[in-house]
This record gives sequence, C-alpha cells and structure tokens, in this order.
Amino acid sequence: MDDNEMLQSGFRYAYSLCHDYHDAEDYVQQAWFKLHRKYGGVETKALLFKTIRNLRMDRLRRDKIVAFEPMEEREFDSNAKVRASSDDVKALLGQLRKEEREALYLNVVEGYTAQEISDMTKTPRGSVLSLIHRAKKKLNGGLIKGYDKEM
Repeated sequence: MDDNEMLQSGFRYAYSLCHDYHDAEDYVQQAWFKLHRKYGGVETKALLFKTIRNLRMDRLRRDKIVAFEPMEEREFDSNAKVRASSDDVKALLGQLRKEEREALYLNVVEGYTAQEISDMTKTPRGSVLSLIHRAKKKLNGGLIKGYDKEM
C-alpha cells in the first residue's frame, strides 16, 4: 500500500471516530508525523489506525468528555426500500456514539471481523458485536423514519 492510500485510509478511519473533517485531518497528520519520528515511516495500516485511535482517546481524556446515550428500541420493516442523500447519511452517522461509528467503520468499510476489531481496540468481542448491531439498527431505524416522513 503506498503512502497516499495509507493516508486516505487513515483519514477515513479518523473521520469515523470523530465525525469532524478538520479533526480527522489533525489526527492523521499527528499520527503520521509521530510514526515517522519514531519508526522512520508508517509500516502498517494497523499501526496507523492504532496511533490515530490513541491520539483520539488522549484528546477525549484531556477534554474529559464522557457521553452516555440510552439505546431506544424501535420496530421497523427491514425489507423497506429507502433512498437517502449523503447529507441524510452524514446526519445519521452523527447520531451514532463514537464507539458505534468506529466499530461499524472497521467492520463494514475496512472489512475487519469482530475478533480483529476486538483485538485492535482492546474491547471484548461481544461488545464489538453489540456496537455493530446497535449502529446498524440505529441507521436502519433513522432511514426508515426519514422514509416514512416523505410518504
């Protein structure tokens, strides 16, 4: 994987964590420079992701941000056809908790298994599966709700 692909992948991962374009750029840049200073380059995508995640966690600890959001139970038809604009999708992703966005991104976009995500984030596998399930359920519920409003 060349440097440009590695940077793009790192940016997408950072964006999935913070859901802010400028913060994502900052995380990738900081991680890139940190790895170049320490190792002389970025060896693997996993190391880049781990560094970005650690930088994000450090910032959250510094800012003392703790967000708790109760899970709402909603009934929806999983066979309904939905059309959504990119703005709709961004708004829905913005409603997910950071842990849910991260797990969903690593699973759906990067193709990691729940066990690999568990190992990478030091989170129990069952929790990873739960985060992915909740994120998908929230996204599907939000899309269905938006679809119902159009009708």
